[in-house]
Amino acid sequence: MTYYGAKELARSFRTVRDNTIKIADEIPEEKYAFRVAEGCRSITETLVHIAVMSRVQEQIHAVEHRSTLVGFDFFGVMGGLQAEVNTPRTKSQVLELLRSEGEKYANFLEQASEAFLGEQVEYPEGMEPRVKSRFEMLIAPKEHEMHHRGQLMVVERMLGITPHLTRHMQERIAMMQSAAQAGQ
Repeated sequence: MTYYGAKELARSFRTVRDNTIKIADEIPEEKYAFRVAEGCRSITETLVHIAVMSRVQEQIHAVEHRSTLVGFDFFGVMGGLQAEVNTPRTKSQVLELLRSEGEKYANFLEQASEAFLGEQVEYPEGMEPRVKSRFEMLIAPKEHEMHHRGQLMVVERMLGITPHLTRHMQERIAMMQSAAQAGQ
């Protein structure tokens, strides 16, 4: 019996993507070119990077159905994705890209069989571990997105925006305190 399979992968990915979209929506469009430091991605570039990175996993698992990454053209795929990141976009285009790419990846995850998720993929010599399950590889875009979303939450603070997840937590704490005081 599996407690975390394709449906749960898709659901959790959609939750993460929905939170990223809320952050992207809260940041004013005139701030989308903001960079925290020279050499860092702008807000737009970070959001587009998040949106398109799941394509690496789709290429490996859906298009090529690889059992080994030996010989995989990682730099070719990444070069194509970098071109996407560098394409100028409006805020509404970035939001639509996040929505469409997110739903495309979630639908792919949702259709995965337990046998498919359990298949092993070999990594090139020198990488550890040498073998990973498709499940472990397919959850990586969610982990990657959460990493960058954390960065975006810091950027929101730099721009004077309290992130929505923080606001929601503050509201829950205030309600709990109010209920505790009413019960005394």
